[in-house]
Amino acid sequence: MASLVEKVTRAALGAIAAYSPEKAGELAFWLFCRTRSVKPQSDKEARAIAAARARMGESETVRLLIPGSVVATHVFRPAPEAASGEQVLLVHGYRSRSDHLVALADALVARGHTVVCLDLPGHGASTGRVLHLGKAVEAIDAAWRQHGRFHTYVGHSFGGLSVMAAAAGAVLHVRQRRPDRIVTIAAPADLSGVFTWAGQLLGLGPRAQAAFEHQVLRVAGRPLSEFRVDRLLHGLRLPMLAVHAEDDKEVAFSNAEAIAALGPHVRLMRATGSGHRRIVSAPAVTRAVAAFASGEDGGGQIVDLPLSGSARSATLPGDETGKPRRLA
Repeated sequence: MASLVEKVTRAALGAIAAYSPEKAGELAFWLFCRTRSVKPQSDKEARAIAAARARMGESETVRLLIPGSVVATHVFRPAPEAASGEQVLLVHGYRSRSDHLVALADALVARGHTVVCLDLPGHGASTGRVLHLGKAVEAIDAAWRQHGRFHTYVGHSFGGLSVMAAAAGAVLHVRQRRPDRIVTIAAPADLSGVFTWAGQLLGLGPRAQAAFEHQVLRVAGRPLSEFRVDRLLHGLRLPMLAVHAEDDKEVAFSNAEAIAALGPHVRLMRATGSGHRRIVSAPAVTRAVAAFASGEDGGGQIVDLPLSGSARSATLPGDETGKPRRLA
């Protein structure tokens, strides 16, 4: 059942659309991109952030400036004698933060990698109240310019789509930043699915929905239809690993299958039982991602990850903690 806020928002957008569908689409996009408070939204999330606080305190925080935001990066370094000389960028999803990626960062550091965790605009220790794919790619570009080249990108959920867009040079005003490898975890494969869901939530009619979707062209220089993996990564045959749970209730497993369909250079790992958020801290997942970043591709294009009982039952608040949704 829709909340009072949702009902009022839909009514207001409907009234504006009756006068100007274009204005309704612009307002819908503004609402869609508006980030929430960075304060924990539940006791569970507060406990998760508190549990990561000590480890986050051991990282070096470097702040970077992009239009409209100061974004924070958190650098985790291996012991000098164990350093591989390679850097990995970790990017969280919507309504998440770097604190939720500590287990993944530690697995990579244990392999000798320097890990840079990026807080997207309006999330974690970053400022700003606006986040869309263009802003995410700007933040990735800023991290690359500050910290140097990244050997591997790892992105969870919206962060997965963001690192693919950065690697492809999909946002026209931002320089292409191409790593050697990409890992996506529970990532959407088609941005249009997100816009369809959002438009339905906001009660947009066909003309207002078209105006809403047109905003992507304004902020990224490409139409929404271009932001799907078969178009984004066409001809970009980097080694890729797509990790996803078949029981993900927020981003359907079919998204990972679409990424795997790009070709034999993509491996698909099923981490069923880990859901959409727990997946980033499941030990089997963190080990697999660290191995892939270290050049250990393993065998077979489709692999099932064995998850322990503790991994299946673990909780990790973070990305997209609003109402569950299914992105087909």
